[in-house]
Amino acid sequence: MHGSNYREGNGQVFTRKEYIKGKPQNKIAKFQGGKRDTYQYCVQLLVNEKIQIRHMAIESTRLAANKTLEKTTGESGYYSRLRIYPHNLLRENKQIATAGADRVSQGMRRSWGKAVSLGARVKKGQCIMELYVNGDVHKEAAKKALHGACVKLPGTPRIKVNQWDKPSP
Repeated sequence: MHGSNYREGNGQVFTRKEYIKGKPQNKIAKFQGGKRDTYQYCVQLLVNEKIQIRHMAIESTRLAANKTLEKTTGESGYYSRLRIYPHNLLRENKQIATAGADRVSQGMRRSWGKAVSLGARVKKGQCIMELYVNGDVHKEAAKKALHGACVKLPGTPRIKVNQWDKPSP
């Protein structure tokens, strides 16, 4: 199935994974990266609409932003943090599309579906990812990294820059 099928979160969230055999694994490798230190700027990636993001899209966003920013600042010149976690189980009722499928398939009768993926429901204006950097040059590099990474997300995210003189959380 396409990711666009799961973009809008309709209905009640299903998060009870202890009852499910063969539950999907979370593909996000790390939620924090870089060096924890005191930074000048916090560059955030915010969502403009209420959507549901699959865990593969979150991981590809993280990888794209970190790889781009690491080229300009180095491994210890930034700190990145994901602010969302994919709790929701996404289910899919697979249909058989071969010859004789009408005798095997039940269609939408009693359709519950298999657990296919994980997703995170995000509210309008919620922060998805944060990058902490020092200096104006690195601030522009962080904005560029998030701009390249937001292509991987559904919807239209926006980038916000905050002055930050506290230690990174």
